Amino acid sequence: MPDETITFRVWRGDPSGGQEVEYRVPAVTGMVVLDAMHYIQAYLDGDLAVRWNCKAAKCGSCSAEINGFPKLMCKTRIDGLPADAPIHVHPMRSFPVIRDLVTDVSWNYRVNKEIAPFTPAEDDGEPWIMYQEDVQRLYEPRKCIECFLCQNTCHVLRNHDDFAGYYGPRYMVRYQYLAMHPKDILDRREALKQKAGIGYCNITKCCQEVCPEHIHITDNAIIPLKERVADEYYDPIRWAIRKLTGGERKPEESTTGPGIVETPK
Repeated sequence: MPDETITFRVWRGDPSGGQEVEYRVPAVTGMVVLDAMHYIQAYLDGDLAVRWNCKAAKCGSCSAEINGFPKLMCKTRIDGLPADAPIHVHPMRSFPVIRDLVTDVSWNYRVNKEIAPFTPAEDDGEPWIMYQEDVQRLYEPRKCIECFLCQNTCHVLRNHDDFAGYYGPRYMVRYQYLAMHPKDILDRREALKQKAGIGYCNITKCCQEVCPEHIHITDNAIIPLKERVADEYYDPIRWAIRKLTGGERKPEESTTGPGIVETPK
């Protein structure tokens, strides 16, 4: 690649406010946006705050908004971006800014604590037997690296700031994993309808589009969960059959309203 520089406009600031700062970074063949941020830290502005860890698209740490689109900085190649315009790098918009490109994503971990963990039946001394097809079905939801790009993109959280009413797509994926696990005994449909707020999702698939692990969040998690909730609460025939046959599982927990997870400020 011939000698040239790339213009980056990086958002710099803190909870009180901020603005874009322009940097010019030497172009290197194959470089990604995170390489440019490291160059800025090393040679232009050592005070730039960037969160990263593995640089291999597996830790989910370097999430940001690049030219307005949520991406992992370590997975976004410069040669895949428009060459005739500056590259804008901003922090995730849905979460509170700590400083520069680093946001406070702790709300997600508080949500995670609200979900009852995997709960098998009491040990009866018999070995667990799982069919291979059951194991394969669990692979996709377990690929999540918790980059929270889907949470950042979700319109309920991003545009409506409804952090108290909806857990977001990442945790719909977790609920689907638990629902598909043949050894989990909890009935989580009430929790999905009430505190997790699955009804708020209007299946636009925006979360699915930004997932770096290509998890089919809407198709393979949210829609099946919506169908389970609809069967439980809106299908009188299925409800009657379950009552007559005793096909009930222990509920995740009793709830009568939205979750109590603190809303980001």
